[in-house]
Amino acid sequence: MEITVDGNLKISWSSPPLVPFPLQYEVKYSENSTTVIREADKIVSATSLLVDSILPGSSYEVQVRGKRLDGPGIWSDWSTPHVFTTQDVIYFPPKILTSVGSNVSFHCIYKNENKIVSSKKIVWWMNLAEKIPQSQYDVVSDHVSKVTFFNLNETKPRGKFTYDAVYCCNEHECHHRYAELYVIDVNINISCETDGYLTKMTCRWSTNTIQSLAGSTLQLRYRRSRLYCYDIPSVHPISKPKDCYLQRDGFYECVFQPIFLLSGYTMWIRINHPLGSLDSPPTCVLPDSVVKPLPPSSVKAEITKNIGLLKISWEKPVFPENNLQFQIRYGLSGKEVQWKMYDVYDAKSESVSLPVPDFCAVYAVQVRCKRLDGLGYWSNWSNPAYTVVMDIKVPMRGPEFWRIINGDTMKEEKNVTLLWKPLMKNDSLCSVQRYVINHHTSCNGTWSEDVGNHTKFTFLWTEQAHTVTVLAINSIGASVANFNLTFSWPMSKVNIVQSLSAYPLNSSCVILSWILSPSDYKLMYFIIEWKNLNEDGEIKWLRISSSVKKYYIHDHFIPIEKYQFSLYPIFMEGVGKPKIINSFTQDDTEKHQNDAGLYVIVPIIISSSILLLGTLLISHQRMKKLFWEDVPNPKNCSWAQGLNFQKVAFSIFFNPECVRLYSRYHMTHRALSFFEI
Repeated sequence: MEITVDGNLKISWSSPPLVPFPLQYEVKYSENSTTVIREADKIVSATSLLVDSILPGSSYEVQVRGKRLDGPGIWSDWSTPHVFTTQDVIYFPPKILTSVGSNVSFHCIYKNENKIVSSKKIVWWMNLAEKIPQSQYDVVSDHVSKVTFFNLNETKPRGKFTYDAVYCCNEHECHHRYAELYVIDVNINISCETDGYLTKMTCRWSTNTIQSLAGSTLQLRYRRSRLYCYDIPSVHPISKPKDCYLQRDGFYECVFQPIFLLSGYTMWIRINHPLGSLDSPPTCVLPDSVVKPLPPSSVKAEITKNIGLLKISWEKPVFPENNLQFQIRYGLSGKEVQWKMYDVYDAKSESVSLPVPDFCAVYAVQVRCKRLDGLGYWSNWSNPAYTVVMDIKVPMRGPEFWRIINGDTMKEEKNVTLLWKPLMKNDSLCSVQRYVINHHTSCNGTWSEDVGNHTKFTFLWTEQAHTVTVLAINSIGASVANFNLTFSWPMSKVNIVQSLSAYPLNSSCVILSWILSPSDYKLMYFIIEWKNLNEDGEIKWLRISSSVKKYYIHDHFIPIEKYQFSLYPIFMEGVGKPKIINSFTQDDTEKHQNDAGLYVIVPIIISSSILLLGTLLISHQRMKKLFWEDVPNPKNCSWAQGLNFQKVAFSIFFNPECVRLYSRYHMTHRALSFFEI
């Protein structure tokens, strides 16, 4: 016997075994309470009977016997008497399991001291801590009270209690018995994904978002429609279960195979518990709309020749047949690639060219795809493809170079050593395999010499004029824009530099300035050359524009060392006579330094002046305090009242005390004259 959710007493039994025909049953029961005693005898064909109007604190005794329903037969013996006693407070239903957002109701009958309390005097409490408003009460009958909860929130577990206790109370007291309310959030997200071969659909869901109840089981159920999904999915009474398996990441995974791409699969999670079953909100999935394509294949990356763009090409996957969009990520190859993204919305495109800042570097490239209409998922990234550093053009220019001339200045044959710096990859595009020296003289004509990857080359200068050009060679060809240098005996005597001065600004900068005289030759540029005369190190040189009249040389200069500075004018016809100085210019050095760094020095001078003035004022005040704090006023000398100390007579010295006061007073204010002393 048990109390139903409607407040009735349900009496149920099992039929005897091995009976080959249906039976009818006779049920007799008695009710014994402090308010009423009743007996009843009923015949039913079912194996259960409902007894209404049950009362709290009552005792029910029941016996059942059976007989053949049709045809002859006799009644069996009566079953053993079964006794059921109701409590003083009856809740129906005694426990409720429901979901978030639902509405539920509890009923109760309250008996106190052998008297049933009127339903109008019953109040309701939640967890004995919160009184439920009377607006939620209903009077069902004289003795039955009802309370309703609306739009319920999820039950928050409190220790081992996973429910809220609902108390039905008299106006002045509550019985220790209570009803149990379980409210759980059943919003379980189900996500599905169709593989790139369109052969199976994998669905995943997790229970981490819901409160697990002891004794409950979860099961995915689904129903497939023939075509597409309904606008509003709903739980269908006819459904199928699907086996799902727990994965290491805490998700359950179910696989549908084979699948119907255009069929709508409506699915939900059913929570089964002894208190009842709950279903999560249903969702409908169309396998064709959740495809995760295979990544693009045959991905290639290269830097295009003559253009210098990063060209990326790929092949789109066979499935799905829908139009696809592509996404590219690329970056300099390394341990941590700083990816840049580029989207391609042209479904027919299978290549793209992108500008990159450094076309002489190795780039990593990956491509992925997704349906152009936005449905489904991005594919995995393709395997990375890498560019190979290759020359894309001939070098932009040949190297800048200079020379060192060795040999007797009086002889017409001299050894000339050419010096140049290796080309950077931005100029070499992207490498230099070797350098070639082109010679041109009036007598011997033209010839070339391959010097490999060396950056120094020596030749014999014997002609009146000898022009050399240094070419940079890579895998594509030789540099087009190149520097020429002509060595000419007549031009080496052309002197247009009237003066040259060098002023050290600091240990890392020297200002070089010069004055030129007019010339009929076309000046192309200057070469500045400097070296430490106390060391055997190589010379350093710079190529500067012909319009410059002053230049800042940035290097490490030691003030106590001697340096040589040379300025060479370079003409179309050859190298002119240099101006050479072997020490810093002493005249007006400070003037030039101040002119060059005036914007730095002037603020320093102003700040120093303010600081010095403040120091003097503070010192003056301290001196006055030091000398004057223990010196009394000279007017305290009674005999000196009214005397003019500027015209004091020698007789003042007859009084030693006033002499001392007079002297110390003037020491703190002004200097004493010889006459006054």
